[in-house]
Amino acid sequence: MKPSSKALFHVSSSTIESPTAIITKVCSVAEIPIGEGREVTIAERRIALFRSRNGTIYATQAACPHRQGPLADGIVSDTKVTCPMHELLFDLTSGEAIDGCCDGLKTYQVEIDANHDIWLSLIP
Repeated sequence: MKPSSKALFHVSSSTIESPTAIITKVCSVAEIPIGEGREVTIAERRIALFRSRNGTIYATQAACPHRQGPLADGIVSDTKVTCPMHELLFDLTSGEAIDGCCDGLKTYQVEIDANHDIWLSLIP
């Protein structure tokens, strides 16, 4: 991800900060097995990373909005995750609750660099 030349950024080895976003390196793609999720904490936010069965990486809030179930432990398909607590289904591309019984998920922009590292963009 290339930062805009118009904004002021703070750059460390794994984080870029601007007035409008925090862009941070999370882990390598290889650290998330296909069809599984992992939970990370970034800037005091719990975030679930998923590697779908087709290899795509998605990032959402870590807790299910229904009863705060750990989504990273859910069942992952190509573009959906099933909450392990109550089997609620969410679309990983939009965060939408498939059956509409609860609020949708907050999603985060994901970028994969040439070294296969995962970078997330967080709005402060």
